Amino acid sequence: MSFTPMRLDHVAYRCHDAAETARFYTTLLDMRLVAAVTDSHVQSTKERCPHIHVFFAMEDGSCVAFFETPEEKPMGRDPNTPEWVQHLALQVRDRETLLAAKARLEAAGVKVIGPKDGHLCVSIYFFDPNGHRLELTNRKVVPDAAMERDAQRILERWSQTKQPVKDLELEHQI
Repeated sequence: MSFTPMRLDHVAYRCHDAAETARFYTTLLDMRLVAAVTDSHVQSTKERCPHIHVFFAMEDGSCVAFFETPEEKPMGRDPNTPEWVQHLALQVRDRETLLAAKARLEAAGVKVIGPKDGHLCVSIYFFDPNGHRLELTNRKVVPDAAMERDAQRILERWSQTKQPVKDLELEHQI
């Protein structure tokens, strides 16, 4: 029996304001608000924490979800982690969609970086109203068996040196 997940069900983050978050994801990213649940207690831990949990669907049915927890201390971020590290990357259909999304976001006053031509995709980067960094991508490369073998070798070298790996002969050039 394989325990490999089939696909993403949802990823969850905290938000400042569920209604503002809903406007951003439905209006600017064309995601659908597909579920909203409120409770006074956390299902898994049973601790008291009034909250709303909202879910926004992508084309494949997977979701990005948010919790608004108004009685908790204000949100923060890890001061020891660079701002660009923690982000959510969402794939769009093609480069035209990526550029249209950039134009829509900028027209709404959202600061957008890119498009940037990365190793695996072309991307734009921006922040949602909660300070979460998002990346919209248009895939250039689909990983294959050769890339998987290269990934193992690159990871092994990185684990030994903790330095960028530049001198390996790769099966699949990125």
